[in-house]
Amino acid sequence: MIHYTIYEKEKNAPWVTFVHGAGGSSSIWYKQIRDFQKNYNILLLDLRGHGNSNQQIKQAFKQKYSFSALANDILEVLDHLKIIKSHFVGISLGTILIRQLAEMNPERVQSMILGGAILKMNFRSQILMKLGNIFKYILPYLVLYKFFAFVIMPNKNHKQSRLLFINEAKKLYQKEFLKWFKLTAEINPILKWFRQEELNIPTLYIMGEEDYMFLPSVRKVVEKHFKSSQLFVIEHCGHVVNIEQPTTFNTKVLSFINNQK
Repeated sequence: MIHYTIYEKEKNAPWVTFVHGAGGSSSIWYKQIRDFQKNYNILLLDLRGHGNSNQQIKQAFKQKYSFSALANDILEVLDHLKIIKSHFVGISLGTILIRQLAEMNPERVQSMILGGAILKMNFRSQILMKLGNIFKYILPYLVLYKFFAFVIMPNKNHKQSRLLFINEAKKLYQKEFLKWFKLTAEINPILKWFRQEELNIPTLYIMGEEDYMFLPSVRKVVEKHFKSSQLFVIEHCGHVVNIEQPTTFNTKVLSFINNQK
């Protein structure tokens, strides 16, 4: 089982589950815990090979990595804790896992908050993936990760997010990085499906105005999926919205979740 941390307010309080992105860990949510735990039980997860789950690599997770397998890791924790239903907050690649989980078990998802959501790989991101495939066995993974982080979060105001993710990525193993990178082979078909199919689950996309790689595709999807989805764009903000603009992020997300009761 992947590592998890809970902050339990009271037994009957609603749950909010936080899912980080590739290269991160549950520590990226440190600016959310205080505000969210006032009214909700909190579940923080470390995905396979990330954070405190990296100690379990040799004993488990030997099967091929897939988005469905990673979503099942999350469901395993929910079942273990007897959490029947939860709100889900994700960032970057974590948003894909939340959407995958919602496809598989929609009855477990009360709402989805997708920050820095990835719904389409644009030309720049496709080039990044190709470069990664060329150099993944040549360069140390941290060199590639630093390059990816800089391309996705290039501005001065993105520096804190960029450095945090790079520092967290240092805890990965080279083999673990390669397993996660191989997921890119199946990312385009799954994202195409997500763009086409609207789930009947309240969904908030919360994006940075400067998230040039992913914001345009989210705008298009929300226009199409207007029945259940809405978009909030944070000004002067990049990809990792919960770190760059935590006050705005927390206020908007909590308002959205409160309306789902």
